[in-house]
Amino acid sequence: MTADAQIPASAADADAWGELLAGSYREIGERAMRDLPIYNDALGVEAVGFRWFNGTTTGIMVTPWFMNVVMPASAIARDTSGPSLRIRFPAGDIEFTLSEVGQMGLIASCSLFSPMFQFADMVAARATAEATLAELMLPADSEEAVRRREPATSPIDRRNFLRGVLTERCG
Repeated sequence: MTADAQIPASAADADAWGELLAGSYREIGERAMRDLPIYNDALGVEAVGFRWFNGTTTGIMVTPWFMNVVMPASAIARDTSGPSLRIRFPAGDIEFTLSEVGQMGLIASCSLFSPMFQFADMVAARATAEATLAELMLPADSEEAVRRREPATSPIDRRNFLRGVLTERCG
């Protein structure tokens, strides 16, 4: 029986599914990826933030060679005939690619980073994964999302520049 047949049915099972997937990627890393030039030795494999969302499990998989949003796809892929599908998240629609991962069966994944050389360690990679997942789950029209999209500074205008207002703000 593949893990595909054991797709989580609740929030309590989501983390367990993520750990099963992480185990598959650890095995893939040791067997096939470790000697490739895209492998970042400073990183490990970790399932980050797996949760029950919209009828399935969603989380971020961090490996030494990629960081992806992932979910089991057997239930959601029934409605598609191609190699990809769009999933609606609170932040908006995200395109996922379908693939088979060892004993896990069919998964949907959306690439965030590959390769992973911009991360010095797992602390940085995990923090990025957690922040990305938080943004993904933030409704696009929420007050917080709108505030984050606003420019951090106001545009420079001649009057404020000549009055020295800009340098007062900086410090």
